[in-house]
Amino acid sequence: PIVEDWAINLRALIHGRRQQDLKLNVTLKHDGKVLSDDTYTVEQGETSRAIQLIDPGIDDARHSLQWFPWSPKLIDAEVRLIDADGHTIDEVASYTAMRSIRTSGDHFVLNGRPIKLKLVLDQGYWPETGLTAPDDAALRRDVELIKSMGFNGVRKHQKIEDPRFLYWADRLGLMVWEEMPSAYRFCTQSIERLTRQWTEAVDRDRSHPCIIAWVPFNESWGVPDLPVVEAQRHAVLGLYHLTKSLDPTRPVISNDGWEMPTSDLICIHDYDADPTRIARRYQHGDGSVERLLSTERPGHRVLMLDGHDYQGQPIVLSEFGGIAFSKDQNGTWGYSRARSADDFELRYARLLEIVRSLPMLGGFCYTQFTDTYQEANGLLYLDRTPKIPIEHIAIATRGPQNPTEEAIARKWRETSEDPSR
Repeated sequence: PIVEDWAINLRALIHGRRQQDLKLNVTLKHDGKVLSDDTYTVEQGETSRAIQLIDPGIDDARHSLQWFPWSPKLIDAEVRLIDADGHTIDEVASYTAMRSIRTSGDHFVLNGRPIKLKLVLDQGYWPETGLTAPDDAALRRDVELIKSMGFNGVRKHQKIEDPRFLYWADRLGLMVWEEMPSAYRFCTQSIERLTRQWTEAVDRDRSHPCIIAWVPFNESWGVPDLPVVEAQRHAVLGLYHLTKSLDPTRPVISNDGWEMPTSDLICIHDYDADPTRIARRYQHGDGSVERLLSTERPGHRVLMLDGHDYQGQPIVLSEFGGIAFSKDQNGTWGYSRARSADDFELRYARLLEIVRSLPMLGGFCYTQFTDTYQEANGLLYLDRTPKIPIEHIAIATRGPQNPTEEAIARKWRETSEDPSR
């Protein structure tokens, strides 16, 4: 989509023997109402068009077609391939959406509106089936659960997710960061495979309106000597620029977490359990961003590589929290540990209240959605059972929205126990 021009780009490639005297009919509808119905000539097996949505006049109803997490409007697309006799020889039904995502200064802009990202990290595991969802209903339920906890997006971590998850994110309204699983080590073969598989993933998924960012590398995994080995820097920069060439409409995070070269976002992983230190580290003021990027080492790594300066990009705390709590604490792991469900709730609420309020941050991503085997730092257990009331998670994630919720938040603030100890 080209939201600013109220147009939708179409590129169709025709495969097969018959590539002469063909036409392509494209019908766009919303709620059964026809928005566009045009037929185009196919030349040499392909056609490209920018399909314009006509201005209806003074009361421009086209704004109601825009896709937002709180109003995920989709446009149905019917595409028919027609031969010289007017017969339909192939057809496909799909959908698209009017949705633009970009950065402007230090914040995100969705369809021209500033938006703060409230993401949760999700590795996409299930108890009995591992990385494969047990059924389509499980994928839909995950999208619904994430939204019910107050998040407006998800960072799919080290996994190219099932297209049906992206379908439900499109339809129900959940923004998605798509991240490439990392290579085990750096070598010619791993880079060749990673480049091929990442290109295939971007090609498969770039038409999903829910996807708002691409992440080819995470925490220098697969490129462990990034600051000192030139070939590894070229690999990261190469994938960044390749992704931008494949899809120039979305931000690309070159290396999520630290040791970033050129990147559309500055993404930081910081698992400090003390909300006071988090507030101090990300306080806003003259020179505070430059100080943060030049002196702080949250993961004991430099945040930006030498020769790559801050250019005013949005800063996202793209991993934090990771508070562990489990009924059976033995053999489990987390970045910090809660002693009880009440302690877990208090730690989460106090940390999120601080992170939500930091003007330096264009968004955040909490670790994590569910427990993942020995990692007991999920908001839910691996079977999707909540560790604390989902309503309380939502209040802490997005902030209180009515007097009843404000009373719950006030109780968290007034509790004297220090959750960071």
